[in-house]
Amino acid sequence: MRRTAEKPAEKNILFKRILLSLTILIFIRMGTFLPIPGVNPLEIEFFLERNSIARTFVSAFSGNETFVIGIFALNIFPYINASILIQVLTNIIPYLSKLQKEGGSEGKRIISRLTRLITFAWAFIQSVSLSLYLTRVLMNWNLFLIIEIIIWLTTGSMIILWLSELITEYGLGNGPSLLIYINIVSSLPNISKKIVLENNEKLNFGSSLIILLLLLFAICGIIMLQESARLIPLISSKELSSLGVNSQKSNYIPLRFNQAGVMPIILTTGVLVIPTYINSLGFLPLISFPYLIQASQIIYWSSYFLLILGFSLIYSSIILNPKDISEQLQKMAVAIPGIRPGIVTTFYLKEIMRRVTILGAILLAFLATLPNIVEGILGISSLNGLGTTSLLILVGVILDTSREIRSLRISNIYTEMFD
Repeated sequence: MRRTAEKPAEKNILFKRILLSLTILIFIRMGTFLPIPGVNPLEIEFFLERNSIARTFVSAFSGNETFVIGIFALNIFPYINASILIQVLTNIIPYLSKLQKEGGSEGKRIISRLTRLITFAWAFIQSVSLSLYLTRVLMNWNLFLIIEIIIWLTTGSMIILWLSELITEYGLGNGPSLLIYINIVSSLPNISKKIVLENNEKLNFGSSLIILLLLLFAICGIIMLQESARLIPLISSKELSSLGVNSQKSNYIPLRFNQAGVMPIILTTGVLVIPTYINSLGFLPLISFPYLIQASQIIYWSSYFLLILGFSLIYSSIILNPKDISEQLQKMAVAIPGIRPGIVTTFYLKEIMRRVTILGAILLAFLATLPNIVEGILGISSLNGLGTTSLLILVGVILDTSREIRSLRISNIYTEMFD
């Protein structure tokens, strides 16, 4: 009777995880549209109607020209920024690098605690910046209201961090990735509407078919980029002596073509926007680079392509260190068939990584530049909203979630078999 009662409970694990994740995601979406007390949405709407630069920024951020300063307005972005900073610091500071590699569970706890502290600091800085900017929008602002807004936004960001960790631990999928996924999916209807309204006269059956084929091609290319890997076979001395040479097929090092993820695109966008931003502030009125970009789209595309290529190579070399991998293999008495351990293995891995990274970087740069090329050929605007960054995140989250569902189902099957 006990086994019979346990089996339905095991089958409901997946359903409970999905239900928990959906409940938390719905709660966060509701908090995003719940206005902060003291902030009048009508005053913000009035300010956006008079300020075209702010209206353009809000339109790019929220997908439309309406904006609500909600309790969860900062969302998961302070944690994402903190995670990126920790990842960079881990590869720069030897203490953090040693803590991550040799610290075990205690080291992971320390890095996780440090990430939370940086998230809090980042959320506080963003809250202060947004609150000070609201002083030119709100008519009844005062020091107490500014402090209240800072507290609401910072607290909301930390609550979202806690809820995202609950999703990761007890729900289905990675919490922060799912939140970004929901933000992108929620903006897709507004992006589609904007494309149709701004290009109503230019859109026809042929151009619509080309856009649809572009989207399908980009999704297939991203799946191939995310899932493709160069498999380097491994064999240990114990396996070689007991099972023979054929055992090398079961163990391998997967070197993925896209180790850097979306970071090269984010860094490239940040670099290319700096000259235009400085010129718009009037600090450098004689600067010619932004005007050159606006006058010649070919220069912009080339810069975009080359910067993504360069950042992909640099970031991948930071993430993967052939020397560290070679030392770890030597400690575990594992070798690559036909390659001598030590410095020969290091040079072999370095050469393989260079080829894999270059191929992945070229494909990533091509997929990122493709919407701009189609915009120039067809004369259609606003296709950047369907950019490679969003598609990379969407496809990555779907693939990771499907893997987790598959592993949960397999674990349930094995549990039932051994029961």
